[in-house]
Amino acid sequence: VQLQACGGGLVPSGGSLRLSCAASGRTFSSSVMAWFRQPPGKEREVVTIISGNGASTYSVDSVKGRFTISRDIAKNTVYLQMNDLKPEDTAVYYCTARGSQFRDLSTSPTAYEYWGQGTLVTVSS
Repeated sequence: VQLQACGGGLVPSGGSLRLSCAASGRTFSSSVMAWFRQPPGKEREVVTIISGNGASTYSVDSVKGRFTISRDIAKNTVYLQMNDLKPEDTAVYYCTARGSQFRDLSTSPTAYEYWGQGTLVTVSS
């Protein structure tokens, strides 16, 4: 089972990036999936979460109105569209999935069973 995240890079403040997370080895069509991030020297934190059918989402206040999570169930892929990026968004971004038996949009990293390798997003001021 693999979650492969990509799309990170260096972008100026106010810019945009789109992260992708492709799943392989099993289907995550019914799994809650999320993006977490870990800024330099800080703990991992939740960014945004999406339900198995895509009908429900959660986003941390600091990214509301700027970041959008979506999923393509047929492609087994989750996306994170990030607009109006700020230097404080600089972090390694991880995609993750819960076991298929769970439905709640947990904000705790310990609730997630499958993790990608992370992709670095750097926002210059």
